[in-house]
Formats: sequence, C-alpha cells, structure tokens
Amino acid sequence: MALPSVWSEMRVRILLLSVLSLLSARLVGAGQDSGNVIPAESRPCVDCHAFEFMQRALQDLKKTAYSLDTR
Repeated sequence: MALPSVWSEMRVRILLLSVLSLLSARLVGAGQDSGNVIPAESRPCVDCHAFEFMQRALQDLKKTAYSLDTR
C-alpha cells in the first residue's frame, strides 16, 4: 500500500520541478534585452575573433620589426 503513495508523491515532485524549470526559463528569457541581441548568423565565431586578433598582432610585430630595422 505504501508503494502507490510513493509513486504519486514522485509524480507530484516531478510535475512541480518541471513547472518551476519552465517558469525560470521564461524569467531568464524575459530578462534579456531583445533590442540588443545580434542574430547568430551575423556574429563572427570565437575562432574568427582569435584569427583576426592574431592577424593584427602579426601586423604589429612586422611594423615593429621594420621600424627597428630602419633605425
């Protein structure tokens, strides 16, 4: 007899947990400013940022080496 009450208690807990997770997901989504979000298609990836940074660093090193050579 104790077994059905355990199952019903587990069902209630699972239902409560899923409702709380849905509410928290909505609260997190509502907290974001929709006007400042850039679509993923137009954002460069992290690797692209790293590549551009390394290119700029290499150009700076080349300029520094050139200026040292001319002195």
